[in-house]
Amino acid sequence: MKKVIALLMTTMIMGTMAGCGSSGNKTTDKGTTGDNKEFKVAMVTDTGGVNDQSFNQSSWEGLQNFEKNNAGGKVSYLESKQESDYATNLDKAVDAGNKVVWGIGFAMSDAITKAAKANPDVSYAIVDNSYGDDTPANVTGVMFNAQEPSFMVGYAAAKTTKTGKVGFVGGIKSGIIDQFQYGYQAGVQYASKELGKDITVDVQYAESFSDASKGKAIANKMFSSGCDIVFHAAGGVGVGVIEAAKEANKFAIGVDRDQAYLAPDNVLTSALKLASVAVENVSKEAMTGNKIGGKTYTYGLKENAVGIPTENKNMDPAVYKATMEVQDKIKAGTIVPPYNEQTYNDFLKK
Repeated sequence: MKKVIALLMTTMIMGTMAGCGSSGNKTTDKGTTGDNKEFKVAMVTDTGGVNDQSFNQSSWEGLQNFEKNNAGGKVSYLESKQESDYATNLDKAVDAGNKVVWGIGFAMSDAITKAAKANPDVSYAIVDNSYGDDTPANVTGVMFNAQEPSFMVGYAAAKTTKTGKVGFVGGIKSGIIDQFQYGYQAGVQYASKELGKDITVDVQYAESFSDASKGKAIANKMFSSGCDIVFHAAGGVGVGVIEAAKEANKFAIGVDRDQAYLAPDNVLTSALKLASVAVENVSKEAMTGNKIGGKTYTYGLKENAVGIPTENKNMDPAVYKATMEVQDKIKAGTIVPPYNEQTYNDFLKK
């Protein structure tokens, strides 16, 4: 009788997860429901949503790859519409029996800390955040050297611009977005010195990761003021930036994923930050029984988790070749892209 009750309770919990449409829950079913060999992993998005065309979507692709490539893997996501959803969704993920619960984005750092403390037997992981020496034993941080691909696209932008003026649109100011901004600006200045001319960078923030209309408005203003290339690191806001580039017949530079599909004739390239690679790898580590908690994984060019796409139809082949040479110098340590204002200023002095 106890087994029957337990089975009914498990079914009810799974039904709640599948049926709670307001949270945007999604599972992929391999027909193994109830199998004790299942290893369940869930992710909770930030307010950008799972279809942000950016790092939430890339993270979900990583979980789907994990399920596809590991027998017994079972994945799902819960979508946060607002910050107050974080704690609720993290609790739902635990109630559903997930072994690893991912929080996507640095904005979830506090919610992950509280959830981890309340559920010491559950492994948590977070994209784009490191707790350093204070990392809880059941929490894993995942960081990226986003300044590396940002430097590369800045270099390519400077080599491509006809007006000598390019732009950067950030989402919300933070240490994470600083990597993109200052890496990009440094790449522009590095190429500017090679070319022997001044190239300026217009920087603006949208104070959002989801307001595409605001991204479009900012980019339109940049294009009308002389920028002919705008790079965004702004999640869903960047969709508006790319739309503005398409309408103005200028270039946008995508982020996180290869975003050329959003405007095939108007995306110069993209600064790849493959959250999918990290999410899949760390989830697999946990599934195989390796200890993942209490530390931070960092992914960069050397781990093949950042870079630019191999196909960039709108980029001059000579510019692509030069950009690949810059990539080699970054890998070799000859060029060390800055990741914040201080390291950027130091970079300029050198």
